[in-house]
Amino acid sequence: MRLNEIADNAGARKRRMRVGRGIGSGKGKTAGRGVKGQKSRTGVAIKGFEGGQMPLYRRIPKRGFRPPHQKEYQVVNLATLQKAIDDKKLDASKPIDAAAMQAAGLFKSAFDGVRLLGKGELTAKIDVKVAGASASAKAAVERAGGTVELPPQPAAEAA
Repeated sequence: MRLNEIADNAGARKRRMRVGRGIGSGKGKTAGRGVKGQKSRTGVAIKGFEGGQMPLYRRIPKRGFRPPHQKEYQVVNLATLQKAIDDKKLDASKPIDAAAMQAAGLFKSAFDGVRLLGKGELTAKIDVKVAGASASAKAAVERAGGTVELPPQPAAEAA
């Protein structure tokens, strides 16, 4: 193969439809816009317009607020962790962190870290390193003989 022989696959590039070029083209006269009215003209934006009536998106009450820079954690339950250990996807003798869980296929992306929750039973003795853990999850891991390592808390958050 030479550089001058490289070409797109057939149908890879579609030519744009040239509208308003005679009735024989199939898209002449009204250019596929139908007939008359506001929508057949240019510069129309009627998305939420209800003929002057207060639009629905303004009539319904607004509630809540979601902080724009809030951290998003991947959630892993104890039952999921135990199942991965039973299926030999995770090695209980080694420390388990976000990278190990991701490699085991428990999730695709860890986002801002992993938060361990206490749903399910844990029988294996494991050492877990996560961004956060619920009190019940921490207690269950320690009951099984393992440890939960959390990142150090900043002084402002601890107080």
